[in-house]
Amino acid sequence: MQSFPLTASPQKAPWLERIGMKPELSLGYLGLLFFMIGDGVEAGYLSPYLLSMKFPEGKIALIFTLYGITAAIASWLSGVLSDLFGPRLVMWAGLSIWIAFEIPFLLLGIAHANFWMIALTYMLRGFGYPLFAFGFLVWITRITPHRYLGTAVGWFWCARTGGLPTLGSLVASWAIPHYGPYATLWGSSFLVLGGGLFALLGVRDNNGARRIPLGNAHPFAVLLSGVSIAWKEPKVGLGGIVATITTTSEFGFLVFLPIYYIHVVGFTLEQWLQILSVMFATNVVCNLAWGKIADRIGWRMTITFAGSCGCAVTTLGLYYVPHIWGANFILVTLAGMAYGAALAGFVPIAAIMATLAPNSRGAAMSIMNLGSGMSIWLGPAIAGVCLPLIGVAGTIWTFAVIYVVAAFVSFSLKIPAEVAGEESILLQEDCASGSDSAHGSSNSKLPGRE
Repeated sequence: MQSFPLTASPQKAPWLERIGMKPELSLGYLGLLFFMIGDGVEAGYLSPYLLSMKFPEGKIALIFTLYGITAAIASWLSGVLSDLFGPRLVMWAGLSIWIAFEIPFLLLGIAHANFWMIALTYMLRGFGYPLFAFGFLVWITRITPHRYLGTAVGWFWCARTGGLPTLGSLVASWAIPHYGPYATLWGSSFLVLGGGLFALLGVRDNNGARRIPLGNAHPFAVLLSGVSIAWKEPKVGLGGIVATITTTSEFGFLVFLPIYYIHVVGFTLEQWLQILSVMFATNVVCNLAWGKIADRIGWRMTITFAGSCGCAVTTLGLYYVPHIWGANFILVTLAGMAYGAALAGFVPIAAIMATLAPNSRGAAMSIMNLGSGMSIWLGPAIAGVCLPLIGVAGTIWTFAVIYVVAAFVSFSLKIPAEVAGEESILLQEDCASGSDSAHGSSNSKLPGRE
């Protein structure tokens, strides 16, 4: 009897699939990159720019915290709204919101140094980026085969982090000396608009417009599932905790590290932006690398040791290297690269979340996106609370301890395949042990058991 292979050979697969990217979504990744470049232009200098307007650090932290709260809400909504309306419509909403509130942010807020207008419009603009970016992430997890899902998610984080803050900060370091900080913010708006339109008009995959069949479920019940799944599937809730911790330090650092590095350590604004760009350029490369490694050695182990433990150590380096060696550009850049590489170890969290609840993938992704969104306000909030009480060093240690907590939580996130695999191994060992007892011999350990 002739046998047929169950899957296509790697040689026959399109080259984009061989590098871990669904071909239908390739233009979406590129559009997301340009969107995030525009969104990330302000990341490295908005905090010191607001400081130059004579706003106190506490008010600056408040602006970022309010932005983070709306971003967290939008991040949570992105998954369930993608189930209700399709990822493409959610991405359109995100792009429209970003542009609609960026214009008054610049014209009525920044141009007049109006604190409350800046805070209000920036907060409302916070709904935009997560709906666009995480709507696309749901799209990725919806149509990408399991065999290279970790790598595909790695490409998403390459595009996201490649723009915010990597290339965005690099663009800012070039544009600010030539055009000034205000004009640079206007330029970033055109990058967001261009990237968003390129992604939405360039991707032709029909799954982007597809809604998940609701059956007899009310849309409001589907919306609530984006919260209730956290206790119906406890590991999804734990995964949400890890997702929250993942980038909490990143957004916290953007509030106070520019001020610390420039006004205390002694770097120039351009040097700080270059350090930030190299830090996250390393993260971009390692996002893809860890995605590929995680598909082989295990998503959970990668998150626990490369991500959580790695960030616990390298976070401390961002303070102690300049504290000991001063404004040494090379050493501080290397410390930043180490942090960026460790941060990439969290890449497989989206793949784990999508696998923990295969029948409620949108809801599970909502919890992950909620966690990622919460980090946008939680990081600045931790910075705002800790800085006046325990200073920069204490704040850095706070973030490091949080990563240790993430290591313990992430180690418990065994996906169903891992549990079934361990049970199978235990059963084989029991059978082998019984057989060995009968024959009076010992058997060696089976490979692959953790």
